[in-house]
Amino acid sequence: KGVQDGVLILPGARYRAVLETSSINFELKSGSEQDAIIDTFQSVLNSLPCSVQIVARIREMDMQKYIDEFREASAHEEDAIYREQIQSYTEFVQGLITTNKILSRRFYVVLPYTDMDKDGFEDVAEQLSNNCDIVSKGLSRLGIQTRRLDSLEVLDLFYSFYNPRLAKRQPITEQTLQLLKKSYI
Repeated sequence: KGVQDGVLILPGARYRAVLETSSINFELKSGSEQDAIIDTFQSVLNSLPCSVQIVARIREMDMQKYIDEFREASAHEEDAIYREQIQSYTEFVQGLITTNKILSRRFYVVLPYTDMDKDGFEDVAEQLSNNCDIVSKGLSRLGIQTRRLDSLEVLDLFYSFYNPRLAKRQPITEQTLQLLKKSYI
């Protein structure tokens, strides 16, 4: 139905908050560190105030914009040595992306809430905020940092899920968010 104050509003008095998380490289940890992480994660899962959905989002990155920025910087660079280094780096990256895909990995925790008592949006937002704090503190025990997505980021996430090609060409802006608020909320 919409997004307000970083809360995804679904039909049937259902709501979602989304936390973006960092990751840890489990494979690089020693056996004892892995065991400690597993035990701590089990403890975190047992202490959660609600069910959660963990989403791993892997997308191919569009490196052309990155390369174009370096080409522009090269054109404005006055020192020949730096210009040559920028051009060399640009050629290296161009060669790298012709033979390999560059991937972006992002991880999210989605927290649900259903308002059975029809308390009102303020109470729902407060409950979701409390749940986000509990989950964030639990994940921080694992060394995982979290950040709650704001309204624009939540919209952009879902927009990119359902319209991946269009999202690259026409990203959601703050102006779009304001128009959506006026129309739906």
